Amino acid sequence: MNQPESTFIIGTNDPILVTGATGFIGRKVVQCLLERGFQRVRCLVRPSSERSKIEALTDGGLPDTHIEVFEGNLLSREDCGAATDGVAVILHLAAGTGTKSFADAFMNSVVTTRNLIEAAAQHRTLKRFVSVSSFTVYDNAQRRNGQLDESCPVEVRPARRGEAYCYAKVKQDQLVTEKCNEFGIPFVIVRPGYVYGPGRAAISSRVGLDTFGMFLHLGGSNTIPFTFVDNCAEAIALAGLVPGIDGEVFNVVDDDLPTSRQFLRQYKRNVRTFRSLYVPHGVSYWLCSMWERYSEWSKGQLPLDFNRKRWHAYWKRTKYSNAKLKARLGWKPRVQTTEGFRLYFESCKETLHAG
Repeated sequence: MNQPESTFIIGTNDPILVTGATGFIGRKVVQCLLERGFQRVRCLVRPSSERSKIEALTDGGLPDTHIEVFEGNLLSREDCGAATDGVAVILHLAAGTGTKSFADAFMNSVVTTRNLIEAAAQHRTLKRFVSVSSFTVYDNAQRRNGQLDESCPVEVRPARRGEAYCYAKVKQDQLVTEKCNEFGIPFVIVRPGYVYGPGRAAISSRVGLDTFGMFLHLGGSNTIPFTFVDNCAEAIALAGLVPGIDGEVFNVVDDDLPTSRQFLRQYKRNVRTFRSLYVPHGVSYWLCSMWERYSEWSKGQLPLDFNRKRWHAYWKRTKYSNAKLKARLGWKPRVQTTEGFRLYFESCKETLHAG
């Protein structure tokens, strides 16, 4: 993959902007672009980010490649204007994560995205804007056929999920569609499942929770929508390059997805053992319903951390498809699931021992 395919919408010397480039997925996206021969990759990072993680990607063998590390803040219109100057493709991964504040999540996902699109529109050089969203936006309660794909509806009232991240991502998707159509900017939305790999040691909440002093296994026989970080990055890069996909949405999940029970068994065998309690689906749904009702009765004294919408999103029996991703982008996993979990478990074990 030293040279990009001739059918891509840009050439190797056209500048590409990657936001969130020092993040878990962002670094891999930059690496994908470099491996495909793209020579002008601009990485927008916060001043506090570890820029050495990006600069190290060119060490030892890519003399014609130029990585420009641009320090800035997406809340600054001036920084957005400078970062988007002359770019042909934007791969927008930066987002507000790790906060329970709806205001903070909205500010760092929706407002920042608006600033970026409006700044790019002024330069009139952009050929595609790729927005990285999430499976969390889907309203899985309305799904009837057992499979979640790109045709499924998204949350109409995301605030009722009680998750700031879900709310912000739904609003970000809406804004990308509205603003890009307003300015005539071609766009693509990418929605990864649960992205895993070395460097991310946490167990997905789709498998279970350790909030209450014991790990509650909630997933059971559910399929978990895993995607290895390298595979996810490949999909995001292709979404910025392949022609004929403007206005489309692509879900990203790997092949040969394990059930929650299979994953938990492998994790205990390869990383560490711990006590877990399986909670049947009917029981977990009832508990979420009771929690939701008490939260409403207490007028929020008990936070709406668990509710029926969240149960449908994370613990309802669901299957997932990557058929559209393969057919339209020509994507295939760089790393097979067996190898991905081997690398992930090794990293988790090293992290555990280092701690």
